[in-house]
Amino acid sequence: MRWKQFFTPIKSINADEGHRLIEKNLSDELTILDVRQPGEYETQHIPGAKLIPLPDLNERIAEVDPNKPTIVY
Repeated sequence: MRWKQFFTPIKSINADEGHRLIEKNLSDELTILDVRQPGEYETQHIPGAKLIPLPDLNERIAEVDPNKPTIVY
C-alpha cells in the first residue's frame, strides 16, 4: 500500500489533541482528511475535511498536499 509511505513519520493523537490542532491552524495550513465512506461523511464531518475513502486513497493520494500537516480520521 503505497499511500502509507505518504504519512511517515506519523504521530498518533487523540480526539482532543486533534480538535485543538484544527482550532489552532488555519484551513490552508492543515489538511483534514476523512477516509470514511461517503454516507458517513454526508451524515457528519469536520468542516473543511476532504473526503477520500480509504479504499480510494492509493489512487487519489496526489490530491493531498505533502507539504502540509495532515490529520486523518
